[in-house]
Amino acid sequence: MSTNALHHGSGSVVASRTAFTPTGSPRPNRPGQLDPAIVAGIAGGDDPSVISEISHTSAAALLDRVHHTADPEVVARVLTLVDREGIDLIAELWSRAEPDSLPGILWRLYLLRSWMRTHDGAIARLWRIGEPVATAASAIAGVDDAPTEDDIARTADSILAGAFVGDFAVALERAAAFTDVVALGLRVEAKHLSCEGHRDKAARLLHTASNLMVTSRDFRHGASLWRRGTLE
Repeated sequence: MSTNALHHGSGSVVASRTAFTPTGSPRPNRPGQLDPAIVAGIAGGDDPSVISEISHTSAAALLDRVHHTADPEVVARVLTLVDREGIDLIAELWSRAEPDSLPGILWRLYLLRSWMRTHDGAIARLWRIGEPVATAASAIAGVDDAPTEDDIARTADSILAGAFVGDFAVALERAAAFTDVVALGLRVEAKHLSCEGHRDKAARLLHTASNLMVTSRDFRHGASLWRRGTLE
């Protein structure tokens, strides 16, 4: 997978508040494990206040359910929620939530996992560019200085799983550290492209890197709010 697949407007990553919104994901014919009442609420959800309530309630219920179970099957179903439900349905639940809210943060965590697993090859290469030697970011994110595609996929699952079965704030800090390094890799790559005269490509990479940095700040702010007990 080349870095071109990560360019703004490529169809894989589009300009968004989250920096890595995947597009073109297939949506299953029927929803998997979502409460039918939630699905019904979305179907008639023109009222922003109703959608907001559903968004916050569903995020809190999902997190609470997994935190209070040791069942690995439940954890596995939550990790693959987007894979089973399709990104569109999850987007209707959480994508309109503010980044300083629980549903907004969960939306970004799920998108981060999808993005990492879809572009594991390109992201592994960008990590090696942005983090050529192990640093504090490597330790926080849980990635060494030369990750493989499989390492990136495992890290994607590990970060999201940590949000549900570990310390939520730590998971957000891992996500932030990870996106920081990938953003740095994009900036280094953009500099090389610019020097070679590929200014349009360089500009697209810089745009994606900038969006990633915003998302990283969202993750860190979310971690701070969680520790203060105000992330709702």
